[in-house]
Amino acid sequence: QVQLVESGGGSVQAGGSMRLSCAGSGSIIGSNCMAWFRQAPGKEREGVAVISRAGSTTYADSVKGRFSISKDNGENTLYLQMNTLKPEDTGMYYCAAALPHFCYLAASYFGWWGQGTQVTVSS
Repeated sequence: QVQLVESGGGSVQAGGSMRLSCAGSGSIIGSNCMAWFRQAPGKEREGVAVISRAGSTTYADSVKGRFSISKDNGENTLYLQMNTLKPEDTGMYYCAAALPHFCYLAASYFGWWGQGTQVTVSS
């Protein structure tokens, strides 16, 4: 059974940093396309960053230069390093997995999801 478990969320002041982790079962992290999505209250889920099986990355314009997605295939863990956080980064952050040949930053491609971890950025 596929499992994705996020951790590392919490509260931080604007300008601060936070690192999210997503532990995957088996070899899901290394074998598939992996991504981070977020959802703020009253808003639709949006893609934040995606990393292909080969390690290529793509970011949403809103986080370029501030966030960095990475993975450790041996540890079956996905990361999201978030720097210079802004109040508009507040939301529930989810990691997700998609088949490796459908690696686009769109939620419809992702069939496996974690339960999410809350990130709150105060001004």
